[in-house]
Amino acid sequence: MADSPLPNDGVTIACPSCGHTFVPVGRQRYCSDVCRQAAWRRRQPIAPSVVQPPAPSRVALTVYECPACEVRLYGQQRCPDCQIFARRLGLGGLCPHCDEPVTLADLGLDSNPGAPR
Repeated sequence: MADSPLPNDGVTIACPSCGHTFVPVGRQRYCSDVCRQAAWRRRQPIAPSVVQPPAPSRVALTVYECPACEVRLYGQQRCPDCQIFARRLGLGGLCPHCDEPVTLADLGLDSNPGAPR
């Protein structure tokens, strides 16, 4: 029993995390690295998790044109009348005035600014 330290504040201290008594070495405050890390985690504020909304698919933002009937489609790759796959014209959207599909190139905007003209 001579090897165990006496419960003296100068010799042994209680771990603030688990309450276990131990002999500190230097400025040691916790009995183990596990208790030290647990105390650090308790002191840190819980950061809210950031949920990023999923990006829209490129198909949903693309204007297509049926090769048979030349109808423009927005976000649909297959013509509902001809049942033929349409060719891609480029990125675009619906015109706010006539509600027809228009590409960025139709508006004078380039959908790929790095592409050569």
